[in-house]
Amino acid sequence: MAAPAAELAGLFAVYKPAGVAWGRVRDAVETRLLRELNAAPGRAPRQRVRFLPAPAPGGGGAVELVAARVPVLADHPLVRGPRFRKLKIGAGHRLDVKASGVFVLGIGHGNKLLTELYNCHLTKVYTVGGLFGKATDDFSDTGNLVEKTTFDHITREKLERILAVIQGTNQKALLMYSNIDMKTQEAYELAVKGLIRPMGKSPPIITAVRCLWFALPEFQLEIHCLHETQQYLRKMVHEIGLELKSSAVCTQVRRIRDGVFTVDDALPRTRWNLQSIQEAIWNCQLKSSSSQFLQHNTAVMCQQCDGQQKESG
Repeated sequence: MAAPAAELAGLFAVYKPAGVAWGRVRDAVETRLLRELNAAPGRAPRQRVRFLPAPAPGGGGAVELVAARVPVLADHPLVRGPRFRKLKIGAGHRLDVKASGVFVLGIGHGNKLLTELYNCHLTKVYTVGGLFGKATDDFSDTGNLVEKTTFDHITREKLERILAVIQGTNQKALLMYSNIDMKTQEAYELAVKGLIRPMGKSPPIITAVRCLWFALPEFQLEIHCLHETQQYLRKMVHEIGLELKSSAVCTQVRRIRDGVFTVDDALPRTRWNLQSIQEAIWNCQLKSSSSQFLQHNTAVMCQQCDGQQKESG
């Protein structure tokens, strides 16, 4: 039984459905793994020598003690109980109840990798659905209706102009919070490769946004962002509606990428089992290596330090 447990160490991604809290997803994965680990064949019970009474060779009802090997009762499953009672499973960037998509979990030393993943400030990608013509108190289509507005005047070109303004404003914020001297050649090369990241806490930053499809009153956006919450993305849809002299609610928030993990890596609920998770950890070993997580992060940190030294000089 030790072999399957030993292989459960690393990072893997599951697909969190909408309407389920992230904590329940993690607990469901842990419960399934514990059940399968405890059902796997265990090692044979230990043996010990005991002297047991047995009929003597001469007969006549005489009894003698004979040495025999018997199993240790303390190793019996009904006495010992389940061998695995808890697994240390950590959660990566969380999703709220209404959101769905890629949800990264760590088990064993994967919990340490989760911290390194968080500190790398890698981009997350969402598809966000919107609906023009109404506003609610929580910016979602399930909230309490606040108002209804017209939307016939909205075109895709007007929407894309608003998105361009949002992206431009956020690019300025990204440069400011990265604290990098943009006059250097190294900083220019990082900017070309899209590796500039804020190295500390910052407000939510949209690194890229585009319209995937537009069919009034519905539309769908693809948003690349850092340090966001799903509620922030819903509010962004609401504000886009206001900028277009209308209103809008968010109909869906779906994470399709979390750093190096894509929706193709995320295990659906039907595959939250021991074998599939072991395979996912194995397949994601290259993605979950700390050297790859820190490769881009280290380069940006060096530029940040250089910029700070020049400013202090």
